[in-house]
Amino acid sequence: MIELEGLTKRFGVKTAVDNLSFQVRPGVVTGFLGPNGAGKSTTMRMMLDLDNPTSGTVRIDGKHYRDLPEPLKYIGALLDAKAMNGGRSAYNNLLCLAQSNRIPRSRVSEVLDLVGLTAVANKKSKGFSLGMGQRLGIASALLGDPEILMFDEPVNGLDPEGILWIRNLMKGLAAEGRTIFVSSHLMSEMALTAEHLVVIGQGKLLADLSMADFIQQNSRSYVRMRSPQQERLKDVLHEAGIDAISVPATGTLEIDGVEAERLGELAAQHQIVLHELSPQRASLEEAFMRMTADSVEYHAHAPGAGGVPPVPGMAADNPARPADVPAWGAGFEAQRKGGK
Repeated sequence: MIELEGLTKRFGVKTAVDNLSFQVRPGVVTGFLGPNGAGKSTTMRMMLDLDNPTSGTVRIDGKHYRDLPEPLKYIGALLDAKAMNGGRSAYNNLLCLAQSNRIPRSRVSEVLDLVGLTAVANKKSKGFSLGMGQRLGIASALLGDPEILMFDEPVNGLDPEGILWIRNLMKGLAAEGRTIFVSSHLMSEMALTAEHLVVIGQGKLLADLSMADFIQQNSRSYVRMRSPQQERLKDVLHEAGIDAISVPATGTLEIDGVEAERLGELAAQHQIVLHELSPQRASLEEAFMRMTADSVEYHAHAPGAGGVPPVPGMAADNPARPADVPAWGAGFEAQRKGGK
């Protein structure tokens, strides 16, 4: 288990982490989310004693990381896959880590095979692709067969097969009762992997709850109905005291706060044909955007939009094109019609 209590980190006048307290429990994959600049990386570095907190404390199985006699046997972490020595082979990078924590040499070959790098074990890591480097970093985290694993953007650079592999690996390790803590900006992947979420914004804790509860509390859920007898359906719903919102663009009705089962049974009782009866729930991304809307520190804008002026002398729609050069294809339709 990882326990944070009142964790605070200031860099001069900037407070990166602000009185953060939560627990990462065993047996589930816990996702760690937040906008850019929220303090996620700083928090993870303080967990490993790479940064000293201004105040507060972090404990790994009841101890500070620096007090663990052979830390790789307690917690494995991937924070930066590029931290490996590029002049050493994949095998020797892992062997150095193994020897520093009295891990058997045989374990090096095991984790290389596990992450799919056996064929390049003797090649220098500086020649590795981004995905291969990521696999080597994951291997280093797994080296001590720890009960706690912490990953920062573990799917970065991985191909689809690798993404599926690391997803199933994390789920499998959690099913064994291990503590898995993972940070990522890929909401679609986090939705498939994490069961519990810790969300921070501007260094402060915003949420600490299950994935299902997070989405439910931070998004709108409704039922969509579509029928060739739409007006009669609206009358039946109205008579039952159910409010329905018409959506002309899709020809559907949207109903809040009523289970799809009840709506389907109601339509059946009145012999109304339904072409659609579907519960609609927001994605993790939508719920996350709603939760963190007031905590986003860095906002991007389209050129010339949102109060950001275009580059002088360049086109407003494309800062790489001079303003006096027409866009590609400009006037094509008029020329085509004129040629007829």
